[in-house]
Amino acid sequence: MFRSGRFVADVLGDVDGDQVQPNGVDLRLGSVFEQVEPGRVGREGKTVGDRRELDPGETDDGKDVYRLDAGGYVVQYADTVAIPEGHIGFLYPRSSLLRNSCMLDTAVWDAGYEGRGEGLLEVYHPVELERGARIAQLVLAEANHADTYDGSYQRERID
Repeated sequence: MFRSGRFVADVLGDVDGDQVQPNGVDLRLGSVFEQVEPGRVGREGKTVGDRRELDPGETDDGKDVYRLDAGGYVVQYADTVAIPEGHIGFLYPRSSLLRNSCMLDTAVWDAGYEGRGEGLLEVYHPVELERGARIAQLVLAEANHADTYDGSYQRERID
């Protein structure tokens, strides 16, 4: 069973009221990166390729805006996520991304994961994204599990 947006907000703790939706919580854009070196995923481990953080431009009213051409980008979320025991997290793109020819690819977030995660943003038509804009929605579902997450991405970007 999926949990309510209020439940997800209570678990995360530090979210604004406008991030809370009926069935989840919106995550905001933190930073945008381009991968500049190859990575590797093997049977015995993985290597994430080097990345270059993009500089957002500034608008007349002082807001940071990323102007992205078609291509693939790694986005890091501004919000810290903590998936509670007995749950699994799924992250979906906000419809405003889809309506602007963008797709956000994500992975399952296991029980016990804590951190500021990231996703793959596919841009099919040039778009402007403001830092702090709500780009994804985190939903939690109850799930049985034997253990909790303790992998290499645990507590990423929250030290």
